[in-house]
Amino acid sequence: MEVEKNSLFGKYEMGRLLGKGTFAKVYHGKHIASGESVAIKVISKEQVRREGMMEQIKREISVMRLVRHPNIVELKEVMATKTKIFFVMEYVRGGELFAKVAKGKLKEDMARKYFQQLISAVDFCHSRGVSHRDLKPENLLLDESENLKISDFGLSALPEQLRNDGLLHTQCGTPAYVAPEVLRRKGYDGSKTDIWSCGVILYVLLAGFLPFQEENLMCMYNKVFKADFQYPPWFSAESRRLISKILVADPDRRITIPAIMRVPWFRRGFSSPPAFHLQQPVSDRDADAETEISKTKVSLPKFFNAFEFISSMSSGFDLSGLFENTRKTGSVFTSKCSATTILSKIEKVAKGLSFKLATAKDFKIGLQGPSEGRKGGLFVTAEVFEVAPEVAIVEFSKTSGDTLEYAKFCEEDVRPALKDIVWTWQGDNICNG
Repeated sequence: MEVEKNSLFGKYEMGRLLGKGTFAKVYHGKHIASGESVAIKVISKEQVRREGMMEQIKREISVMRLVRHPNIVELKEVMATKTKIFFVMEYVRGGELFAKVAKGKLKEDMARKYFQQLISAVDFCHSRGVSHRDLKPENLLLDESENLKISDFGLSALPEQLRNDGLLHTQCGTPAYVAPEVLRRKGYDGSKTDIWSCGVILYVLLAGFLPFQEENLMCMYNKVFKADFQYPPWFSAESRRLISKILVADPDRRITIPAIMRVPWFRRGFSSPPAFHLQQPVSDRDADAETEISKTKVSLPKFFNAFEFISSMSSGFDLSGLFENTRKTGSVFTSKCSATTILSKIEKVAKGLSFKLATAKDFKIGLQGPSEGRKGGLFVTAEVFEVAPEVAIVEFSKTSGDTLEYAKFCEEDVRPALKDIVWTWQGDNICNG
């Protein structure tokens, strides 16, 4: 049964739209038998398939079943039809913590309260082997009593994702909140990266702005890598000391959650919530939903190491020594669009230029020029790499043909035609230092 019929399986009434994101819409709902308010996240299976997000959806279900805590949004039920997936969740009335911070910095006591609840919930997740990996104010909700609730476990990790070295290797997170070690390819401890994100959140609550705030993404990553930030003058000495122990670039020297909980500033007014863990049996609808969800093959773009990104995008900022295989760069741009949107646009532009689509596989396409040049036909490859959930790198390279023709193709044809999906081109908006 679909949203348009205003009832979900005869069990929930579908109400007003609460919000929408890239892959889902969230509606207010009501349990028909009890009258309890719920939030119902409706996900289009076709869109999820196109974007290669099925594994992420399944993982989110597994994780949210595993963690039950007063400061974590509860997943009540999962249902699915042939076209949609439905997450029935606890309805959190107060909205995002981000909306409160957007109005300005919080008083220290209020910031401490939210930070205490955040750390308590994150500690509980870690005790169950779950790393959230995308902690930020937009994913922290407030209930009617002004208590914090962590939401959106779509990028979270479970122990089975660890490799033989005991570390995670998937590159994800939101750039302004991501830990330095996530930018590297050698693996990272998900719990330590969550602690870094908690430190950024605490800074934001107290300051009203980010510690690593740069319009240019390369500049921001450079500051993150060095843990280069300044304290506003109104930060108390105690809060500065704590943040300085959290925002440490070396994860092995970063403070642990038990140590955070022993800090006098943190302990002020703190009482551990009655955390509990419920092993919820899989309902028939949950099982049916997972069967429906599991019928899709997953495909994702490669991750473009952030240091390769920094090095290739800025001629004055060479970090090539930090990774082994330096990428031979053609024409490179960043985009905030999805990989499928980018490739679709490139294909459309290529057809308009009478180029033939020669190959299309794994977020990489080959484009064959319409005529023979001085050095044979021009053949161009375009490949999309993921940097973070909101950022993609697109690299053009010449496989064969004349270099001058390729330069003309990039500068005169491609640049103007792709302007609506480009965030920045290589060499544009360079930052120094």
